[in-house]
Amino acid sequence: MVVLALDGILPFELGIPHRIFGRPKDTLGRHLYDVITCSVRPPGPVRTDADFSIMVEYGPEALAEADTVIVPASYELGPVFEDGVLTPELESALALIRPGTRLASICTGVYVLAAAGRLDGRPATTHWADAARLQHLFPKVDVDPNVLFIDDGDILTSAGVAAGIDLCLHIVRRDHGAAVANEVARRTVVPPHRDGGQAQYIERPVPDARQAGTTAARAWALARLHEPIQLRDMAAQESMSVRTFTRRFREESGVSPGQWLTSQRVEHARHLLESTDLSIDRIAHAAGFGTAQSMRQHLQTALGVTPSAYRRTFRGGTRDDHDSAVH
Repeated sequence: MVVLALDGILPFELGIPHRIFGRPKDTLGRHLYDVITCSVRPPGPVRTDADFSIMVEYGPEALAEADTVIVPASYELGPVFEDGVLTPELESALALIRPGTRLASICTGVYVLAAAGRLDGRPATTHWADAARLQHLFPKVDVDPNVLFIDDGDILTSAGVAAGIDLCLHIVRRDHGAAVANEVARRTVVPPHRDGGQAQYIERPVPDARQAGTTAARAWALARLHEPIQLRDMAAQESMSVRTFTRRFREESGVSPGQWLTSQRVEHARHLLESTDLSIDRIAHAAGFGTAQSMRQHLQTALGVTPSAYRRTFRGGTRDDHDSAVH
C-alpha cells in the first residue's frame, strides 16, 4: 500500500490508511499489508492543511512498487481541482504506477484519478459538496454523490473522512475476509461495516431525544436474523406505524429497513462461511435467507461470488455449493 501525500493534505485522512491497513496480521503475527507514504517530490516535508508539515521519507519512485495506491484528500490540488489537469510533477509521478495496480481515493483525492483519465466511463464518488464540480470538470465520469464509496474492481473511490475508513475496511474485507476486517474495526472502535451504497447525508444520524428512534428495533432484529422478520414486527418494537418507522429508519441509517436487514444477513453469512464448517444450507438458515439458493443470489449480488467460492477464498476449502448434506 502506497499512500500519496500531496501538499495541502488533510492529516486525518492521510492517517486513515495507516491506521486501518497497519493493523491486520496473519496467524504468525506478520503484517498483512506494508504501508508507506510517498510524495511527488524527493523525500522531504509536505504541507498539510493544518499548522504543521509532515516529513515524507519516500519519493515518487515508491509508486512503481505499489500493489495499491491510495490518494487522500488535499486542499491544494491547484490546476487539478480548478481546471481538471495534472501538474507536470504529478503527471510524472502517476506515470510510474504499473498497469493493473489497484487505485483508491478518499474524498477529493478522486480529482487526481479523474484528471489522470483513470475514471473515464467509470462510476466514482466524492464528498457530496464536491460532487457537482467533479461532474462538471469530468463529464466522462459517472459521478454518484449519494453513496459512501464505490468499488469498481481495480478502482475504488469514497466520500470524505469517515467514508474513507469505510472504504479501507471494505478493502481489508475484500482481501482477507470479514473476520479480519471486523477485528480491525473493533481495535479502531468504529462500526465494522457500512455498506458502500448507504447515503452520505443522513438526516438524523443522532435521534432527537424527544422522539423515538429505531435502535431497539435493530437490536431486536440482529438477535433473530435466523427468523423471518417482517417490517411490521420491527415497527412494533418501537410502537410505530410501518410508515413512520420506515421514514425514521431511513432518516437515521440512510437505507431502508429491508436493505439494512439484507446487508446484516450477508455479513452474518460471510462470518459463518469464514469461521465455521457449517453446510451452505445451515448457514443460509442461520443467516435468515431460508434456502441455499436465496443466499447464493444475495451473496452473488453483494459480493460477486457464490457462498462456496467465498469460503474457498478465505478458508481454502474444496466443498462446492451443492455440498449441503454435511452438518
